[in-house]
Amino acid sequence: MRSWWRAAALAAAMLAAVVASAAGQAGDAASLEALKKTAPQIYIDCSSCDLEFIKTEITFVNYVRDRKEAEVHVLITTQATAGGGTEYTLTLSGQNAFAGLDDVLTYVAKGTDTSDETRRGIVRTLQLGLLSYVGRRPIAGRIGVGYGPGNAAAEKADRWNSWLFNVGGSGYFNGQESTSSHSFGLNFSASRVTPDLKIRLGLTASFERNRYTYEGEDILSTQESYASNGLFVKSLGEHWSAGFAFDALSSTYQNVAFSLAPAPAVEFNVFPYSQSTRRQLRILYKLSVAFVRYRETTIYDKLKQTLLQESLSVTLDVKEKWGSVTTTLAGSHYFYDLSKNNLGLLTVLQLNVFKGFNALLLAGGQRVHDQLSLVKGDATLEEIILRRRQMETTYSYFAMVGVSYTFGSIFTNVVNPRFGSLSSGGMVVNIN
Repeated sequence: MRSWWRAAALAAAMLAAVVASAAGQAGDAASLEALKKTAPQIYIDCSSCDLEFIKTEITFVNYVRDRKEAEVHVLITTQATAGGGTEYTLTLSGQNAFAGLDDVLTYVAKGTDTSDETRRGIVRTLQLGLLSYVGRRPIAGRIGVGYGPGNAAAEKADRWNSWLFNVGGSGYFNGQESTSSHSFGLNFSASRVTPDLKIRLGLTASFERNRYTYEGEDILSTQESYASNGLFVKSLGEHWSAGFAFDALSSTYQNVAFSLAPAPAVEFNVFPYSQSTRRQLRILYKLSVAFVRYRETTIYDKLKQTLLQESLSVTLDVKEKWGSVTTTLAGSHYFYDLSKNNLGLLTVLQLNVFKGFNALLLAGGQRVHDQLSLVKGDATLEEIILRRRQMETTYSYFAMVGVSYTFGSIFTNVVNPRFGSLSSGGMVVNIN
């Protein structure tokens, strides 16, 4: 009987311990949830980031879907580096309770980094930036800071002297019973970029063949093009740059057997180049001499020409909390006949108009009066439909407009990857 009572007493003690532990865990969970509600509210403004991964890795803040609800607006902008990588600039702007508390951090992903290494680097940088804000809230008591010694290996000498090379190729094939197409492309590039000097060289080649079968007859359409370009730019301070560019081309579509156009150029940036990830207003002037040999006689009865041309372009690129705008106005003309000119405008505008409402505009157009390489004579129906040769026009344009409105809960903390992620981690391929 005594052993039975001892066993019952032991079981009761164990049950009480389990209940107490569960109650303690529930209390801790409730306490942590209460602390989480006091955490800073964050809005991440980044079109190229893995937002779900960020939310999974950084759980000590609250994520909101509208920038005006946020206490910290995180704008992440990018620009290419000399080594083929990407520099991410994280601009943290305090709002509401944190108004006036701002910070800027950078992270550089190497060209050889995987997407996972890149997103983890962004997360580490963002964690450091958010500590200034989290440290002012009660949840800071749950945050730990660690330190890991870095790699003590000495930096190796660069035997390539900052030169970077890239070689690539691609092929595309598709078809069915009555049609088939295939295309090939090759490319090579070399670049050397330092704070004072930029050198870029490129070479591309492409070939395309399409077959159409109609009433037992095969119709073939082929196009090929080869292009090379180069750029040499010297920095002249925070606002000025001078350089030299060249373009070489051979194209069946454009009726160009060979052309070479060297061009000295100068550029002025109203804003300092050091602010280029956030804002640019660049004015670029080029003066070029083109030596052109055509495949067939042009509409101006020419088989070759030497052309002196000047061009001027103005580019505005701004990224702010309200959205972003990139627009370029470019004009050019030939000196031998000023009526042979071209004027084009390209604009990409993304606006956060008001809470939850966003608008996107992508538009461009050209006034075209400089098609000097057009083939003399009328085009056949096949050439028009299959786009085997360039057609005469006095203008071209395109436009896309989009709006979206999101409403409901301001929070976006939860990540659920089942049946595919909302913003990343999945891929859909449709073949028609």
